[in-house]
Amino acid sequence: MRASGVLILALQDPTGSPLPASTDIISLVLHAGLVVKVVLAILLLFSAASWGIIAFKSSYLRRAARQNAAFLTVFRKSSRFSEVQASCGSLPLSPLVGLFQSGYAELTAQMRTQAADRPVEGGGRPTLRSLEAVDRALLRASTTEIARLEHRIAFLATTASITPYIGLFGTVWGIMTAFQAIGSAGSTSLGVVAPPIAEALVATAMGLFAAIPAVYFYNDLTSRVKAFANEMEDFSLEFLTIAERNFT
Repeated sequence: MRASGVLILALQDPTGSPLPASTDIISLVLHAGLVVKVVLAILLLFSAASWGIIAFKSSYLRRAARQNAAFLTVFRKSSRFSEVQASCGSLPLSPLVGLFQSGYAELTAQMRTQAADRPVEGGGRPTLRSLEAVDRALLRASTTEIARLEHRIAFLATTASITPYIGLFGTVWGIMTAFQAIGSAGSTSLGVVAPPIAEALVATAMGLFAAIPAVYFYNDLTSRVKAFANEMEDFSLEFLTIAERNFT
C-alpha cells in the first residue's frame, strides 16, 4: 500500500520541513490514502444511487396519487363498471386501476361462465357465484400494486444501515496509516497530526452524508406507500360492496 508514503509526502517537502496544513475537503480527499479513496468512491456511488431513487420514487408517488384521485372521481360518477374500465388506460400509474381491473376481470369471468352454463331467463340480472373469489382477486392485485410502489425503496434502507459502517472502516484505516506516517515523520506537533487525522475523518463524514438523507426519505416514502395501501383497502371494500349490492 502507498498510503504511508502519500501521507509522508503530504507532511514533508523534499527538504524535510513540514508542509503547510490544508484542511479544505478537496485537499483532504486528494491527500487521502488509496483505501480511503476507494471507500469514498463507494460511498459516493451509494449516495448518488440513493438520490436517484429518491427523485424517481417521489415523482412516481406524486403522479400515482394524482391519478388515484382522478380514478376515484370517475369510479364514483360512473353507473357501470364498463364505463370505468374504458377510462383505465389513461391512468396507468394508479394502483387503484390495477385493483379495479383485477376485480372487474373476475366479475366478468364469473358472468361469462354463468351465461355459458345457465343462460339468465326472462332478462334477469346475472349473479355472482363467489364474492370471496372477487375478494381474493382484489387481495392479489393489492399485493402486486404494493410491491410495485415499494420497488427500489428498500435500497434506501440498505444505504442508511451500511454506509456509516463503510465510512467508519475508511476512518479506522486512515487513522492507522496516519499514525504510521506520524511515527515515520518523528513529530507529534499539531501541524503534523491534524491533517492526516482530518483526512481519515472525511470517510465518516461521507458515510453520514449518504446515510442521513436515505433514512429520512426511506421513512417518508414508506409512510406514503402505507397511505396507498390504506387507500387500496378502502377501495377494495367499496368495490365489494357495490358488487354484492348489484350482483348477488
